[in-house]
Amino acid sequence: MSDYLNLVDFLEPVNTALLSDDEGYKDGQIGSAIAVFEEGFPDLDAAQLVLVGCVEQRGAGKRGACGAADAIRKALYGLYWWHRDVQVADIGNVKAGGSPADSQAALKLVVRELLSIGKRVLVLGGSHDMTLALYGAFAAEEKPVEAVGIDAVVDIHVDAPHKADNFLMDMLTGEPNYLTHYSHLGFQSYFVHPRMLETMDKLRFDCFRVGAVKEHMEEMEPVIRNSHLLTFDISAIAHAYAPATTRSPNGLNGEEACTLMQYAGMSSNLQCLGIFGFDATRDRDGLTAMQVSHMLWYLIDGCSRGNREVALTDREQFNEFHTMFAEVDTVFLQSKKTVRWWMQLPDQQFIACSYRDYQQASNNDIPERWLRAQERL
Repeated sequence: MSDYLNLVDFLEPVNTALLSDDEGYKDGQIGSAIAVFEEGFPDLDAAQLVLVGCVEQRGAGKRGACGAADAIRKALYGLYWWHRDVQVADIGNVKAGGSPADSQAALKLVVRELLSIGKRVLVLGGSHDMTLALYGAFAAEEKPVEAVGIDAVVDIHVDAPHKADNFLMDMLTGEPNYLTHYSHLGFQSYFVHPRMLETMDKLRFDCFRVGAVKEHMEEMEPVIRNSHLLTFDISAIAHAYAPATTRSPNGLNGEEACTLMQYAGMSSNLQCLGIFGFDATRDRDGLTAMQVSHMLWYLIDGCSRGNREVALTDREQFNEFHTMFAEVDTVFLQSKKTVRWWMQLPDQQFIACSYRDYQQASNNDIPERWLRAQERL
């Protein structure tokens, strides 16, 4: 407990009695299996995934504490626990500060501390500008970070009155900058100015419209696998699957959102995730909270699958393919355990890729993923 005293000062414990309507949890339910900060702070030594709630939503122009984290907990704790090899802890909610900047600083401190002891951190609730706190936890350590944002819009509207609508400008262009690459998944074209996408392309950032994500879902797995930080704004999900979002009737369906979170769990690189933009007061029949809880179930499922993967240096566990395209001799690896792919760059480093990339290289075509990686170098 003494190692976590500095964290406790910034946190509010979870009230499981309130979440379970005083009924408690049955054997086999998540609420009975995870370590929760309630009366005492849990031992995090065995935890692979640590949940942290965020109540700050003034960046989206909303007053009062955000109840998203507890709404998600209520749904999540009632689900059944299938992945005993993944230990999960819930350390409660970060207290709101006197200003959004204070809340951001507190969340950054908590996340930085958890990352420093090797924990994968999941932040629930709050407005999307709280992404800056997660990025700041990496920047404070001067660590290079590759990030993915899943959102219906690209939040770089410089004239927007709310920070949640322009926070990406700070993250993408701030100095000093530790962002090595940014990928945006699920944007809806009618919400995004064409010149904004041109700017993103000039910066060598990758943007995938929602139609491309839905049509080639498996191509998003390497994008997520290469990243260290992922944030998910629920506006990326169609209203029918997440009634609390009023951004658009279109977007990802519930299963697609779960698949993306499963990919996130499988990644050994991904250290921090955030699910933002959920206003629990707008939810209908708790369906959005249930949707997010299912996404978290699949995140844990992905962690379990990822635990089976071995290091790339253990070549006996991989199928190795040597191929040449455009006079470039390279190597592709395919895991025998998870069937995922990696490809080698000229600097001998391997990056995540897909079977489609291997097919293109075998046909003497330059895989776009390889080309984009070279452009960034």
